[in-house]
Amino acid sequence: MSFIAPHYHKAKQHSIIRFLKRDRYWIKTPGWLKKLYPGCIWDMPKEEKILYLSFDDGPHPTITPFVLNELSKYQASASFFCIGDNVLKHPATFELLKQSGHTIGNHTQQHINGWKSSDKYYIENIIKANESIQSTLFRPPYGRIKKSQIKLLKQEMPGMKIIMWNILAGDWDAEIAPEICFERMKNKIKSGDIIVFHDSEKAAPRMQVALPQLLAHFSTLGYQFKKIKE
Repeated sequence: MSFIAPHYHKAKQHSIIRFLKRDRYWIKTPGWLKKLYPGCIWDMPKEEKILYLSFDDGPHPTITPFVLNELSKYQASASFFCIGDNVLKHPATFELLKQSGHTIGNHTQQHINGWKSSDKYYIENIIKANESIQSTLFRPPYGRIKKSQIKLLKQEMPGMKIIMWNILAGDWDAEIAPEICFERMKNKIKSGDIIVFHDSEKAAPRMQVALPQLLAHFSTLGYQFKKIKE
């Protein structure tokens, strides 16, 4: 799940090439990238010591309950961007998620890549997912969405907000040892950051180590964890 903007300034090209050779994603989203997509929400107000945890790709019958249990230990609220197919596969877990009081968002029906999809198909997939998810928040899988798709989404679903992120945990990356997943992002996290984890089998070995560490560390520093409101 790399996220490289499709339309970056020419002056950035050489650094991006070096970046691609060195890493596959940014832990902290660069400011210039956010400016390329002003119609998306990348972070939240920074005035208070608040962090916004989010979880993509669920619900999962065992991993999502683990996340809910960890959040409850710190009275933490979060946002869950769900895949429509997983909602249909695991209705009991989705119901548990709804009853927990956290925010639920749309992550398409089949976790599709906007760059590789026609605009029409992409929007139809979001609309299909919303039949069961029923949310006004949307996060593009892989962070990959065309500007034409953003425009069309706002036309077809005027109330929908596109939620991106400021911090990527990288928990899906099997090359990262679980014990360093949190350490890589700890010093990059600031007030108002939207942080992405995943409640999926692929991410679980790292997420299940990093999430408790993050909650404990930033709670000790006086931070609260809140959901992104619809």
